Amino acid sequence: MEKLATTFTGLNFVNPFVLASAPPTESKKKILRAFDAGWGGVVTKTIGLHPVENVAGPKTIFQRVSTEKPYISRMKRSDTVSHSSWNWELISDQPLELWLPDLEEIKNTYPDRMLIASIMAGAGNNEEMDNWANLAKACVSVGCDALELNMSCPHMDRKDMGANIANDEDIIRSILQAVTSAVDVPIWVKLTPSTSTLVDAAGAAYDAGAASISLCNTFPSLPLMDPETMKFEVEVDGLVTSGGLGGLAILHQALQRVCDISKAYPDKAISGIGGIRGFREAFNFIANGAGNLQICTAAMEEKGSGGVGVELIKELTGDLNEFMERKGYNSIEELRGVARDRIVEHAQVRRKSGKYNGGHALAS
Repeated sequence: MEKLATTFTGLNFVNPFVLASAPPTESKKKILRAFDAGWGGVVTKTIGLHPVENVAGPKTIFQRVSTEKPYISRMKRSDTVSHSSWNWELISDQPLELWLPDLEEIKNTYPDRMLIASIMAGAGNNEEMDNWANLAKACVSVGCDALELNMSCPHMDRKDMGANIANDEDIIRSILQAVTSAVDVPIWVKLTPSTSTLVDAAGAAYDAGAASISLCNTFPSLPLMDPETMKFEVEVDGLVTSGGLGGLAILHQALQRVCDISKAYPDKAISGIGGIRGFREAFNFIANGAGNLQICTAAMEEKGSGGVGVELIKELTGDLNEFMERKGYNSIEELRGVARDRIVEHAQVRRKSGKYNGGHALAS
């Protein structure tokens, strides 16, 4: 499958499929199993320096829908298909000093696979900028090929972390300054999709040295409440808070955001995330401008794989390779962005009368 080899942000991937920063990449054991299965890269579960402890209950649920009773629920019913995942899981609770020897062993075991460390600290003062720099230097020192800066986690109480900072272009620039001054590896920036200023935020990140934008992370959301029991489908002591919606339910929104970034910055790299379950979804991310593909929910849902998508990666690489062979493509770069120029403003789509002008007054 030589045609699947791709260079992304200067890194040589044996295939463009990467496990996203999430439970599938929360430990050395899972990452090694993922590489055994054939994934081209992984982004580790986000590593931080602040204390982390998850909720005393389920951290992730998978929601389903069926034709028989087509309502969305985590409840297992006959003839159901996946709709989405929902989680309120925080970043890694494994401290940096335990991650470092694990990362070194992973890279030594699989030198041809790309190991990207996801890191996160706060903002607003020199101490937090030092935290970003120290996390970056530590992970690169043990062999990580790139870093992904988490500016998108939707679950942070701290207002200077995660998705809470992604609207502030000055903070984005300051964090990138701290990291790029500390290390010399490709820097991916994972931005929240839940902002009206995403294109501007991406531009600020690119200008400040980001090699790629990763999106979409999960969308802030709430789980459903059962009308019979008056309980949320996931809760602790009757309480719930905002979590992240992922999987197929966010596919179309993720494609829109990838396309927005790609149209604004056609020469820049994008790592596409959000609802990839097979070749068709992966193709659409590539067609809209992504040069690299991250997967989470579909890998977690696969039974018997330990949550790392052992059969999924075989299907993805096999189907993409077969398509490229059949259509005569030599690399995914030949496909990247092929949909971009056909996605236009409303006024550019033909109307019955030919007089519509996008809501603007027509010229006399």
